[in-house]
Amino acid sequence: MGFINRLEKNIAKLEKQIEKEEHRIENLQIKYNEKKITKAKLNIEKRKINDKIKAMKARIQSLKGMTVKEKHHLEEKAEAKKKKKEEKKKK
Repeated sequence: MGFINRLEKNIAKLEKQIEKEEHRIENLQIKYNEKKITKAKLNIEKRKINDKIKAMKARIQSLKGMTVKEKHHLEEKAEAKKKKKEEKKKK
């Protein structure tokens, strides 16, 4: 279960980072509304942050897939052990 726990921690960490990046976008929007930055600067920075967020979301999806595969693998392993014990009892 240690591997699954590490995957889940990584997922949670990435989700927190996504929230921070979204907060950065909000701050940029506020700066633009206050006329501290230009529209071009806003769009450039916003695009960079959105690309980061997209990459993190893709990473989260792959980690979730790995979690599902690992859980399935552990279930199969447990079933195989159970079958071996039943076979030993029959003999």
